[in-house]
Amino acid sequence: MGITLYSGPLSLFSRKVEIALAEKGLAHERIMVPFTQTEGYRPKHPAVLAANPKGQVPVLVDGDLTLFDSTVILDYLEDAYPTPPLFPHGAAGRARCRLAELEADEIVMPDVRPLMHRSEPPDPARREAQEVGARKAEESLRGHWRRLDGRLAGHAFLFDALTVADIALFMTVLFALRLHGPRLDGFPALAAWYESLSARPAFAKVLAEVAAADRELSPHLFDA
Repeated sequence: MGITLYSGPLSLFSRKVEIALAEKGLAHERIMVPFTQTEGYRPKHPAVLAANPKGQVPVLVDGDLTLFDSTVILDYLEDAYPTPPLFPHGAAGRARCRLAELEADEIVMPDVRPLMHRSEPPDPARREAQEVGARKAEESLRGHWRRLDGRLAGHAFLFDALTVADIALFMTVLFALRLHGPRLDGFPALAAWYESLSARPAFAKVLAEVAAADRELSPHLFDA
């Protein structure tokens, strides 16, 4: 039956899975779920609602198996389609990689969320307070960039080769940058890592598609 992925044009977590599928060379059908900045994913796609109690993408269907949550999906893809690998070898290496992915998703990403109003239709009554929160989050993001820059100094990847941790962090950095968060100037190792990954076809495709989606769905990002 093949693999089907339910994705969203501006879904960070779906795009993680798209990159992993492409890096593993796995053919699949992608169904892009409708999205707008005013209504989000409402009305939600019936197949997504049936598969995920949260009603969120990504949802991956592989034969008679249906999965949701990007981390669960990435774990499954590694077990079911281990070549090429997107995890380090060994239990300890895999655990460290999972922690690094979790760091991107649940430690760095929460400091990106306060910037998300910048892609939405402006709300003058809330804008000043939103920007106060955004500037505070930007300071936290600079701290993340500093720490990650030190970790990546002298390294092409977070581990010995490309892993799901790089994919997760790349998407988090991309979302910070598209939302006019702190640039990577002054963080040379992090910037070089980001530039190198951006040149890989799987990542470049996502970059181009997210930019195209923003031009259609997030015109306020281009007002400044």
